[in-house]
Amino acid sequence: MAGHIEDYALIGDLHTAALVGRDGSVDWLCLPRFDSPAVAASLLGSSEHGHWTIAPADPGDPAPGRGTDRRFYRGDTLVLESRWETPHGSVRVIDFMPPRHLAGGAVPRLIRLVEGETGSVRMRSRLRPRFHYGRITPWVTSVDQPFGTRRVRMTAGPRELWLDSSVETTITEDRSVLTDFTVCTGERAAFVLTEQASHLPAPPLPDPQRALEATETFWTEWTRHCTYTGPARAAVIRSLITLKALTYAPTGGIVAAPTTSLPEEIGGVRNWDYRFTWLRDAAITLSSLLRTGYREEARAWREWLLRAVAGDPENLQIMYGIAGERELGEAELTWLPGYESSRPVRVGNAAADQLQLDVYGEVAETLHLTRRPGADAYDEAARLQLHLTHHLEQRWQEPDEGIWEIRGPRRHFVHSKVMAWVAVDRAIQLIESGGADGPVERWRRLRETIHRDVCDNGYDPARNTFTQSYGSTELDASLLLIPRTGFLPPDDKRVLGTIDAIQRELSTPEGLVRRYPTHGEQHGLDGLAGDEGAFLVCSFWMVDALALAGRLTEAETLFNELLHLRSDLGLLAEEWDTRQQRQVGNYPQAFSHVGIVDSALLLAELTTTRHTTSITTTSGRCGNAQAITPTAEPAVP
Repeated sequence: MAGHIEDYALIGDLHTAALVGRDGSVDWLCLPRFDSPAVAASLLGSSEHGHWTIAPADPGDPAPGRGTDRRFYRGDTLVLESRWETPHGSVRVIDFMPPRHLAGGAVPRLIRLVEGETGSVRMRSRLRPRFHYGRITPWVTSVDQPFGTRRVRMTAGPRELWLDSSVETTITEDRSVLTDFTVCTGERAAFVLTEQASHLPAPPLPDPQRALEATETFWTEWTRHCTYTGPARAAVIRSLITLKALTYAPTGGIVAAPTTSLPEEIGGVRNWDYRFTWLRDAAITLSSLLRTGYREEARAWREWLLRAVAGDPENLQIMYGIAGERELGEAELTWLPGYESSRPVRVGNAAADQLQLDVYGEVAETLHLTRRPGADAYDEAARLQLHLTHHLEQRWQEPDEGIWEIRGPRRHFVHSKVMAWVAVDRAIQLIESGGADGPVERWRRLRETIHRDVCDNGYDPARNTFTQSYGSTELDASLLLIPRTGFLPPDDKRVLGTIDAIQRELSTPEGLVRRYPTHGEQHGLDGLAGDEGAFLVCSFWMVDALALAGRLTEAETLFNELLHLRSDLGLLAEEWDTRQQRQVGNYPQAFSHVGIVDSALLLAELTTTRHTTSITTTSGRCGNAQAITPTAEPAVP
């Protein structure tokens, strides 16, 4: 049985990732990419659907489910160390995946090192590979090797796994690879799992120690580039490492999470595949990386964006595959029972075909942040931005599915209209700066028209709050982003009223924020049954809104409470179940970790400046709007 979501550790190689439980079991592993079919899928089913467990074997040692006595990441790296204390001695297991560029783009490898610390501990490794999300059992054979190395080959059609170990292995009747061995003080056993195409020659024998040293060096050097030195720096660093781990290195695409179908409600149907690149998620991730010193990642994502959108920018999608793929057809894996019986298990995501007008604003803001001073007036990014603005000019008045990807009727969502305003505003800024030529006077009138339309139709003067959509009385947490966009200043009475209304109507007793109501008028809007947890990034948006409104003590209190929801390893899923007091949703979630970084940066800035330099009037904008001036961001090379 899978552990709690927060019981899992993340390891990865910048192409894919694995989740390792407290009990020493790798319960989720997709190879060779984030979006490839899993070869270990017990996270969404049982051990029959594939896993790899290494743990003490003696009856008196920790039972499955209890897990390690202690686990941690080694320094500022993605190398996991788990320790067990047994009646016979102590042992540690080191798990990691070497970034592939360290070996010249080599095949993916998951390496597990077992080291005896004290006494003598009997250990067991059971690798039960099941290809295609637990559906296909491979053919398993031993391959003779010199010099004492044991090698096992596991083949299923076009793909295969190779297990190299320094101790004797046995192939069982169910085609698992079983290893019983003992480690004494100072001894080590090494296991390396490699994946490749089955028609290729056998992969070369690995050097686990050299791979460990190279992996630790890579992550340590990468984190040294972080420029943030404020409060909660350890949490920020861990979040940045997590965001880096969710980046597909060959293209710069960033997945929203490395998992699929971890439920937003235990036993519910709100289960989605997040192993794709959402434009809005990646855009805010890019902003966080820029403001903490990571220009290369921002540059890579901008290039990914230009490639993904190229060819058909009129049909801008909200998400793409990690290499820019457009077709992300959704299907259900009926043979998997789901995480804690949360069906269905889905792969692919039909939301890729939705109309979400806010994406135009997200893309425009991203290109605005990454613009290079002194670049060609008609560089590719500027041309794309102008093209998208021309297209949005014809569509902004349409209803859409909105930021939350509803599967009910389209509506005129306030957040979508605000982000349409952002898209036009950033295009005007591009033209005014001399970066491009365009119909600036016409777009200034359009900007004013959108602003007036939102304030006339998306604001409830009786309650002094913006609403989720035109004609609705319901609220939406995305309204908290209005001051961050520059649409209205943080101290505007309508913004302050919206903050208060969301605290009253969408907040839990703990102060966490839900995305929107799932009952009452809202019932059926998203086309789904059931409920969901408090959305963690929305809670960070509340932190930011409170801070910008001058309510720093409230903001800091909520921020610290959110940090306490992280796992022991500093990881966050998408949501928090306030009834069961546990994490829910896909994990770890990029959106949530961006929330940690952004809120920490804002609180540090406002605490230092006492809010005197954080808000600057921006000339030429409608409605006396004011824009938030973030910490200076270096230009992307």
